[in-house]
Amino acid sequence: MAASGPVTTPPWPPADAVSFSVLGPVRVRRGEDALPSGSPQQRALLAALLLRDGHTATAAELVSALWEADPPAQALAAVRTYAARLRRVLGDGMLLSERGGYVLRLEPGALDLHLARDLAAESERAHRSGDLSLARDLLVRSLDLWDGEALAGLPGPFAAAERVRLEEWRLALLERRLTLDLELGGHAEAVPGLTALTAAHPLRERLRELLMLALYRSGRQAEALAVYADTRRLLADELGVEPVRELSRLQQRILLADDSLFAVPHAPARPRPPEPVRPALLPATVPDFTGRGALVRELVDRLAGTADEAGGSVTALCSVAGLGGIGKTALAVHVAHLVRAHFPDGQLYADLQGAGPRPAEPGTVLASFLRALGTPDAGIAESVAERGAQFRAALDGRRMLLLLDNARDAAQVRPLLPGTAACPVLVTSRARMTGLAGAHVVDLDVMSPEEGLQLFTRIVGEERVAAERTAALDVVAACGFLPLAIRIAASRLAARRTWTVSVLAAKLADERRRLHELRAGDLAVTATFELGYGQLEPDQRRAFRLLALADGPDLSLGAAAAVLDLPAQRTEHLLESLVDTSLLDSWAPGRYRYPDLVRIHARACAERDEAPGERGPALSRLLDFYLATAARVHAIERPGDRLVDHLAPTATPGLRFSASGDALDWLYAEAGCLLACARQSSDAPRLSRAVDLLWVTRDLSESGSHAAPYESTAILLLDAAESSGDPRTVGRAALVLAESELFLSRFDAAERMAAQALREAETSGDTAVLCRAAALRGLVDFSQGRYGAAEARLDRALEGFRADGDRPGEASVLGHLARVRLALGNTHGALTLARQAVGIHDGLGRSVRGADARYTLGLALTRAGRYAEAREALHAARDVFGEHRQRVWEGLTCLRLAEAELAAERPAQAAELAEQALGHIGVTEGEQRRGTVLTVLGRALDALGQPDRARSCWQEALRIFEDRDAAGYEEVRGLLGHTAATARRTRPRQGGHRP
Repeated sequence: MAASGPVTTPPWPPADAVSFSVLGPVRVRRGEDALPSGSPQQRALLAALLLRDGHTATAAELVSALWEADPPAQALAAVRTYAARLRRVLGDGMLLSERGGYVLRLEPGALDLHLARDLAAESERAHRSGDLSLARDLLVRSLDLWDGEALAGLPGPFAAAERVRLEEWRLALLERRLTLDLELGGHAEAVPGLTALTAAHPLRERLRELLMLALYRSGRQAEALAVYADTRRLLADELGVEPVRELSRLQQRILLADDSLFAVPHAPARPRPPEPVRPALLPATVPDFTGRGALVRELVDRLAGTADEAGGSVTALCSVAGLGGIGKTALAVHVAHLVRAHFPDGQLYADLQGAGPRPAEPGTVLASFLRALGTPDAGIAESVAERGAQFRAALDGRRMLLLLDNARDAAQVRPLLPGTAACPVLVTSRARMTGLAGAHVVDLDVMSPEEGLQLFTRIVGEERVAAERTAALDVVAACGFLPLAIRIAASRLAARRTWTVSVLAAKLADERRRLHELRAGDLAVTATFELGYGQLEPDQRRAFRLLALADGPDLSLGAAAAVLDLPAQRTEHLLESLVDTSLLDSWAPGRYRYPDLVRIHARACAERDEAPGERGPALSRLLDFYLATAARVHAIERPGDRLVDHLAPTATPGLRFSASGDALDWLYAEAGCLLACARQSSDAPRLSRAVDLLWVTRDLSESGSHAAPYESTAILLLDAAESSGDPRTVGRAALVLAESELFLSRFDAAERMAAQALREAETSGDTAVLCRAAALRGLVDFSQGRYGAAEARLDRALEGFRADGDRPGEASVLGHLARVRLALGNTHGALTLARQAVGIHDGLGRSVRGADARYTLGLALTRAGRYAEAREALHAARDVFGEHRQRVWEGLTCLRLAEAELAAERPAQAAELAEQALGHIGVTEGEQRRGTVLTVLGRALDALGQPDRARSCWQEALRIFEDRDAAGYEEVRGLLGHTAATARRTRPRQGGHRP
């Protein structure tokens, strides 16, 4: 597929020029300023002229366009009057009288319809060339030019006919765009829009076909088949015909679980190795070389392409950089053999020994090259500069390949470079050769799991691996997908016929002994890493050791600076120097991580070389950095919240943020590291701060993005807190876990944890926990239908928050009490409390808690039958939830909007919103929520006349509600009974055929 490039389209509306719109209400503008376009009949005349595409329209044609067979007596005079008025608005030279009629002379780009056509045509060309992303982008831009119904509100037969034509074209463009969405893999995202479109245009079978395919690819096979059943029934009832052949064939393919429905283009075949050409100095290629297909093709294309170019005076240079043991030499030698045929004059090779204590001298290497080229020893010059000149002269007019393996740095390589592009150079090094002008640098990473398993299988044998595939994958993963480590592990297993793969996997499972096990003969992973470690400067070694102590998946620059207790600029310099030596990866700007086995080696170096008094404080500084920064994020996201005043003090300052978006970017980017740091800090000196870190980052759970790891971390910290015997820490850890369990709809567990939190808080006098635990127990009571108990506990929590001066806490409890009153049938009281909560939050600033209050207000307004106000409140809440990355709450708000639309008898809008809710709420965030959404979606679909798909949704909801939600279970059973009875009463006509 061709690469997508930037799309340049003229601005709309064009600046400082007259422009016209027909894809919506007919408008005239000069730049951004609207010009008067007159009465509906005058605008109809203007539209008729605009849609003539520069051709003259006679007066009779215009009369017919405006009034058809029944024009008024003064129709012709009216046409002339309209034309005169338009001419005064548009100025001279645009609306011309010609041959008894009128013509509009438009500048290029002056009509939105023309721009939409151009974009659609350009999209077609991009599609034919294979650039699907560009084709979709162009279609989106074309469709964005629509502003409602084309020619909206215009009278006359011409406008009516053109409206139908333009709407049909718009739908065709929509179908093309949705087709591209599916081709680009956006299956789940396309379902809500397709659901709405099929409801609005139930007889467009192409839309039904796309919806079936999108549902099937999203793992919703039953719904996909139900769409077909609904379509077939509708066509039979309405038209007496069967679905088109394409739709029927898709149904059969779905029934057969046809894998080709997920087909992707085949990858291009790997280039066949050319026949070897001799003589050559290349080492033998590795017989079981595996994978690296994309890199092999990239290097082959560069080296072979350079050789095929005529002339040229600049050396073509490719540098492969990477960690020791990652397979740089194997890759380079393999590629060199593949391109040998392009270099009939020979191939030169030298091991520059850059990883060892005594790298090869450039003069010595030049002498060896000159001998290989036929220069006698007596003819080799003395100085390095003279030898370099001899070497370049010897290569002049030849086509040769140079492979310089294991270079130390650019200074060692520079004297060895030829002077002609016909002799390209391939260099391998642990350091990135950024100092070589014009070098194409390839950073070699570890193997993919598939490549690693393939290499392991080639050495061990297909039969042994096939019998224990899972254990083999465990071995490859324990090797960190490092080729050297995989080769050592496989060689050990191949030499021990009595071992199973599981035996080897068990030996490698112990991280502390893993590097010791990865030895075979003269190969050892540790020895390879020690060579790189030994070349570091003292401050690089310290950074290499200390940064590896953190358990997180990676480290940001700010976190690394905290660990090292250094300024950010000095820290960045150290980290980048480690990246240049391939001992650290920088996978994104400002983020760093170790290859798996390198981290194990770095930790071993820390235990061996780092003073014990340095390791603990380094991790303590990291925890303080995360806690201080997370507290600032919490304060930005929840203005006025007193929780930050109750957290443990920190010695290390955190980051500051100027905007909510930056704060949230940091929180979610650091989520894995934050949770890992909390888990790693379960010892007594850091435990209380670890619990506070989890407490102040509960958005990671409530957003649904990290609910499962957050919960497991909370369980681990509670166990550690109970072992410590500190009631304050136990109470906070129990509250954190209670909040997590409530979010996951595990009400019994949430009740137990909240009760434990209250007991411990009463012992320790922790007022922050007392208020929040009481409120949480009230929410559990509410969720279980115990409304009286819920109200009593929430009233106590309200008193506590007010006594503490915690206005956001007070507002949140008011919102909870509003929900209780709503459940008790007191809609007026619920509205009063919800509005009080909204008022408090609005006074503090835009926040997630304010969105919670508007969510509750929307529920109360829906119950009161005030649907327009409910939609307004819920849309406002949804906007804030989306802005603050609260994915689950955004989905729940879509659900409540869908319920409001159903109550207002707008099932098409309800179905689209319910589909959007499904896209936001995953299984891990509580299946019960998905069951509720599916119930509402089924009701909307049933109201739209799609009973089979509705029944499919309800059957899935019934499965979810079994043993989980008795009320939901009974509701869905009643709905299924209703639709079955409806289906029995509605018998489709038989025997229809498409004309």
